[in-house]
Amino acid sequence: MQIKANNPKAYITQIPEDRISFFKKLRQTILNNIPEGFEEQMSYGMIGYVVPKSIYPAGYHCDTSLPLPFVNIASQKNFIALYHMGIYANEEILDWFITQYPKHCKRKLDIGKSCIRFKKAEEIPFELIAELMHKITVNDWIKLYEKNIKR
Repeated sequence: MQIKANNPKAYITQIPEDRISFFKKLRQTILNNIPEGFEEQMSYGMIGYVVPKSIYPAGYHCDTSLPLPFVNIASQKNFIALYHMGIYANEEILDWFITQYPKHCKRKLDIGKSCIRFKKAEEIPFELIAELMHKITVNDWIKLYEKNIKR
């Protein structure tokens, strides 16, 4: 399910009614907890949190005209998704998240490389996501990206 929107508020208006309150809470959790320096904007058709080019002019190696992505959230066909590149790039943070998840949610963790899927929006572990947002600063992310991802 691809939502076409030019800004986060327009994106949210297109989310199915039964998910809107949970999605808004997820967005607010990120905004309240993500370290200073990241910017919210539309990124890859989702709401994204990026390192702006004013901080990291090199941009994203896949398309250097784009800022460096860090976190995205999306309403997909069957789930709400949180894409967190720090989990993909840092095994310690991935291990921490996997260990902590069962303390916050009874449902089995549904995770890909950087994608965490929440099929039951009412079971999104907002407190855990808040903690996750504090794990990596802008400078930490740039170092991780350059070490583990950039070619």
